[in-house]
Amino acid sequence: MFTFSFKAIGTQWEIETYEPLVRRQQQRILRRIEEFDTTYSRFRPDSLVSRIAAAPDGGCFDFPDDSLALFDLYDLLHRATAGAVDPLVGRDLELLGYDRTYSLTPAPNLVREEYARGRASWSKDIIRDGTSLVTRRPLAIDVGAAGKGYLVDIVSDILREAGFNQFVVDGSGDLRHSGESSIRVGLEHPFDPQLAIGVANLQDCALCASAITRRAWGDGLHHVLDARTGVPVRNVVATWVVADETAIADGLATALFFTRADHLAEVFRFSYVRMFADGRAEISQNFDGKLFS
Repeated sequence: MFTFSFKAIGTQWEIETYEPLVRRQQQRILRRIEEFDTTYSRFRPDSLVSRIAAAPDGGCFDFPDDSLALFDLYDLLHRATAGAVDPLVGRDLELLGYDRTYSLTPAPNLVREEYARGRASWSKDIIRDGTSLVTRRPLAIDVGAAGKGYLVDIVSDILREAGFNQFVVDGSGDLRHSGESSIRVGLEHPFDPQLAIGVANLQDCALCASAITRRAWGDGLHHVLDARTGVPVRNVVATWVVADETAIADGLATALFFTRADHLAEVFRFSYVRMFADGRAEISQNFDGKLFS
């Protein structure tokens, strides 16, 4: 098994293939990830979303073709969660300290309260025409809920185009498996990385996980916010979702912090495990795996 390891978009990646990835193929993947980052990263000043955040009167901004499926997914997630999942949650994250400089220092309450009175929403502050977004004021877009999973799908497509049929793309826990033989993946305990609460059997599909402990700072501050309130979620502490596409698994892993699984199942096909703050865990009947007692 050949392993290509690298750092990108602020995290560790690993690609496993049966045949080696030659340098030309590796460079194509890295260039494609860089293109994605220069479009969607709110942590780099030269990105498209940073231009949107800095535009005093808004404007019309053209995204690449790959944005169409990503924005369509966000439309679905936004509606299915009644606005809890929203790409415009970026400003709330910044005000809690998860900003471009990683200050991890929340803004004063008065500043946060003032923003809350005019909080931006994907459904009312964005006009979308295909791959173009029209804004009327500075808006902080954050595609963290589904963006990394979508990028894993893009990398997987590159591998298939290059003739690879059996592989695993691991974007720091967002997994896409391709092949006829399944793999077993441990479900990491959110409060102890040395433990697993269960195992998933993954075969030719994607698995994504989200936990409030992954990016946490301060007292009760973490990256999973209810976009309607700007407040970090407390009831659910971790989620795992299996779906055909990594972007969908990634987005639903966030959506399950706010919304019942049966409601999401009206729109999406998936299986899941969810862990609550009181230690309870629930597993869907169609989840290919098990929880440890």
